[in-house]
Amino acid sequence: MSQRKFSDPTRATRATSAVRLWRDALVAVLAGLAAMVVTAALGLWAAGAADLPQGAFLRVVAAVVVMAVGGSVGIAGGAGELAQTRADLSVLPLSVTLAGALVTATLFLRPLRHRAVAGTRELAGRAGRLAALWVIGLVVLSLLARFTFTIPLEDPTGGLLDDLLGEDGAPKVGFRADIALTILFGLLWLAGLLFVALLVSRKAPLPARLVRFQEPVRPAAFAMVALLLAYVALGLLLALVVVVTHGHKAETFAVILLGLPNLAWIALTLGLGASWEGKVDGPFGLPMPQVLDEVLRTKDISTLSLGTLTEHDGRAWWLLVAAVLLVPAAAFLMAVRSPARMRHWQHAVHMAVALTLTVLMICLVARVSARLGLSLLGLGDLFDAGGGLGGEVSLRPRLWTALGFAVLWGLVAGFLGGLLASRVRRRGEVPPRAARPAAGPPPT
Repeated sequence: MSQRKFSDPTRATRATSAVRLWRDALVAVLAGLAAMVVTAALGLWAAGAADLPQGAFLRVVAAVVVMAVGGSVGIAGGAGELAQTRADLSVLPLSVTLAGALVTATLFLRPLRHRAVAGTRELAGRAGRLAALWVIGLVVLSLLARFTFTIPLEDPTGGLLDDLLGEDGAPKVGFRADIALTILFGLLWLAGLLFVALLVSRKAPLPARLVRFQEPVRPAAFAMVALLLAYVALGLLLALVVVVTHGHKAETFAVILLGLPNLAWIALTLGLGASWEGKVDGPFGLPMPQVLDEVLRTKDISTLSLGTLTEHDGRAWWLLVAAVLLVPAAAFLMAVRSPARMRHWQHAVHMAVALTLTVLMICLVARVSARLGLSLLGLGDLFDAGGGLGGEVSLRPRLWTALGFAVLWGLVAGFLGGLLASRVRRRGEVPPRAARPAAGPPPT
């Protein structure tokens, strides 16, 4: 029996390989979720959520992580028979999303480095193991993301409402993660992340059938990720300057750890010429910079653009300067990483497609919708902030305008990037041989 067991090295090798593959997947999932939990916890702590009663802090952290991966968190409430509450929240805390994406993608790609080609079955197996463990993590987070809050009210009747409602009838709003939708959208998020990671990484292997697509796709994908991270880094630098010069440490760090990419990537689209529309009503508002709240706090739908921002703060024109510098720089980076034989018009087309898809992604993930409505004794309409019993914050892009500007910027920047890159030696490019001397007798 023992001789037969050790006489089959193939089976032992396969078992060892399977254990290693599951270990790699487990490390990637745990590290990615841990990065998201820590980022969300620090951001909520800076926002003052650590003082929430009855152990609600950990529940809120779980809900934020669920939203960060595209999961669904439903909000509902009530106040007995005398009052009604309704709430709606749709926002992605992109700082938490970005932290988890960077860690998970890095650890997924790490075992694949230093290889030229990988089989489709191997990549699918690694992704499947990661997805299976990811689902378990999402289920645990969804079960934790459940809690109910009591809403404090200012009673204009001198205590009559408190006596009438009683303790059980106090207005309450609770959140509850939808497990099925969270798994669905969480898996879509993971699939998109792994797809982008394989596109961006130069060292990640591709199946043999897809190798021919890496020359036109990978440089553009890498340039777009670099552009997005550059805007986040620039936003982080400006936020730290605000902390040093103006204070507001807690509020600023809360924005950094929860929604910095939201603001930075919207700034990218505004610099390109895109416009957004939205509204801010009631006691709620958008995070810093304060100029966003000033532009959108009107009775009707307002337009957020480079022009409207400049009317409130002349420094907003720096968004155009940032776009003029960083977008062509990304195009140059794309061209440098592309084959030298590629023509300028091809760089322009690749950059236009890549920038348009990037702006489309920003428009889909950076939009904001948050509403809270409260009606007491028939006074105050649900979702009517004008009555003083609710609030609304919304921000959505004018999509086709944004995509049109992205195409134009991509074509121009791509052509300029290709033109500048033609003067730079590419990585791995072999210089032409020097002219040989005329034939003659060998030196003695």
